Formats: sequence, structure tokens, C-alpha cells
Amino acid sequence: MGIVNVTPDSFSDGGRFAACDAAIVHARRLIAEGADILDIGGESTRPGAASVSEAEELARVIPAIEAIRAESPIPLSIDTMKRSVARAAVAAGAGMWNDVTALRFSSDSLAVAAELGCSVVLMHMQGEPATMQADPRYGDVVAEVAAFLAARAAAAEVAGMARDRIWLDPGIGFGKTAAHNLALLRNLDRIVALGYPVALGASRKGFILALDGAAKDPGDRLGASLAVALAGARAGVAMLRVHDVRETVQALALQAAIDG
Repeated sequence: MGIVNVTPDSFSDGGRFAACDAAIVHARRLIAEGADILDIGGESTRPGAASVSEAEELARVIPAIEAIRAESPIPLSIDTMKRSVARAAVAAGAGMWNDVTALRFSSDSLAVAAELGCSVVLMHMQGEPATMQADPRYGDVVAEVAAFLAARAAAAEVAGMARDRIWLDPGIGFGKTAAHNLALLRNLDRIVALGYPVALGASRKGFILALDGAAKDPGDRLGASLAVALAGARAGVAMLRVHDVRETVQALALQAAIDG
């Protein structure tokens, strides 16, 4: 899954692709590099990020989705917590709703997702983007994240969503310390064992600084991002959400060749 942030303030590439024309050029490059799906986001969910209005988010993402869909059949995902944005994005050509709140932002988000019939990514997040990194605490982070995701998947099925359209995401970097993130990465097989396809988004994230304090620029975290991608693939993760598509595709291809 290639990342297309149509935002001025995302942690890694904020502002670079905020203009629709720039987003389209970026999308073309990700497709050429081997992306299987593109994730379009119009509201940053980096730690400390402020929320944006529904109107602003729609103005950012819908033109980009329509433009990409007009020239490519590649599957598209909308990265949003707002049901109205998801509805408009699906109407414009998106087939997946990637929600960092696991469809909890609105009381009827589950029902809307079921009505839309799209695939959904249910992500774990402790707190909300503006405050989630203030002081995240868990008794057993792996067990708690797994239990949360299992419960949200069950709720999605009860709401009428088909099981094969439900994806789970442990939410690396969302309300978690570096130690929490590493514990989850070390135990991804326990999330995979829940029986739903798992998406993993750890590309360029801040927890990498715990291992390489010099990598303050997110662009300097490629090596660690590839290490996480390979670990995720070995654990059975079904989708990797990444900034560096070409390098990730190459790393996965080599791992597959080594494994025979």
C-alpha cells in the first residue's frame, strides 16, 4: 500500500503532495514502483496533529481520488475517521476505508461501512492523535491490542460486514512507546492468528529513533522501515503500508527468492 498524503502536515511528507497535481504525480510514481493499492489521506494523524474540518478534508481527497481513478484502475483506500468523507471517497472510486479509530469516531460508522460494502481497516489507537503519545500505558500491550482488534472485528461482522472485507492493524506508533511498538512487532503472529488479514504501517515512524537517534529526519529511516516490512511479511502480514514502495518491493522479492 503506497501512501499519498494530501496534507500540509503529515509527519514524513507533509506539504510535498498537498496540491492535487503533485499528488497525482506521486501516485503515478508509486504505481510504477509496484504499489498494489494507494491510501489517500487528507488529515494528518501524526502525534500532536490537530483535526481538520469535514469540508477541508473532502476538498483535499476527493479531487485526488477522482483524478487517480480517471487514469488508473489501481485499488484505492481512503484514510479517514469521518463517515461522510468515507462515503464520498467510495462514491469517487475508493474501495477501502482505512480508519485509525477502528470505526469508533461516529456512533454509526459501523453501519455506514456495512452499507457502503467496502473493505475496512480497523486500527488500534490508544487515545487520539493530539494526545496519544503523552503517556501511553498498558499492562500487556500485545494481549490488549489483540483483544481490542478481535472485539472491533466482531462488532463489524455483527453490523453486517463480510468477514473477508475486514482487515486489522495493530497501530504502530499510535498511543504506544518504542517498547510497546517493538513488542507488537515481535508478536505480529498473534495478531495474524486472529484470522483476519493484517495491515502493518510502520514506515519511517518515530519509534525508529529509539534505535537510531540520528534518524531525526523521517527520510533517514529507510533501512529500519525495510527491516520492519520483512519482519511483517515473515509473520504473515498481508499488507504493508509504506512510503518507499520500490525499495520495499525489492526487499520482499529478495526475501522470497532466498526462501525459495
